[in-house]
Amino acid sequence: MTNAHYHCGGETLLSMNGVERRFCGVHPWRAEEVRARETAAALRTALEADGELGVGEIGLDRLWTKAVPAAQRELFTAQLEVAAQLRRPVVLHGAKCWGEVVKAVRPFAAAVPAFLFHGFSRSDGLLPEIFALNGFVSVGRAVLNDHAVNYRELVRKLPLDRILVETDDDSADVQSRDETLAAVFAKTAALTGLTETQLDANAAAFLGTALPERRFVV
Repeated sequence: MTNAHYHCGGETLLSMNGVERRFCGVHPWRAEEVRARETAAALRTALEADGELGVGEIGLDRLWTKAVPAAQRELFTAQLEVAAQLRRPVVLHGAKCWGEVVKAVRPFAAAVPAFLFHGFSRSDGLLPEIFALNGFVSVGRAVLNDHAVNYRELVRKLPLDRILVETDDDSADVQSRDETLAAVFAKTAALTGLTETQLDANAAAFLGTALPERRFVV
């Protein structure tokens, strides 16, 4: 089974059937701490050294401000340019500003293979454009909340070939992560009819790679 987004040891990771894929990028929360050009140069170096490295988690964030800071926009654009030039999949962050994220990535859609809209929880109005950008939507732990009626309605409207699931945790407890992933998948499957086979195929499509062989534990 695929966990589309979690963190471990400071890294952003995707795990598909036990095979981990790494993503590299500077989160918008750190935009004031770094220089966009230097970050882009470092990202390019990392991507050129590892052909399987993706870009993320990058994006925009308006959780604590009325408007998206200019430093976030500059940093986001600089990293998107590198992802487009080296044609790598991108994991996106867009807390309370998904519409602005969609607008920002639009010019890069022809070159970036795919986008993962991680933690997307807005109304379904943006979904057609997200899918037109070759975007995937990852369903998170909010789907387990019986009071999250609107979120569950959003999940029900996702096409089967565009859904991923995630834990978005940074715990070193692998068993706990796997249990959370299983619960998120089970609820998502109940709402949509998603199967493990489809989930893994979606992850492979996002990564632009073949499915790895399943690892069985005896």
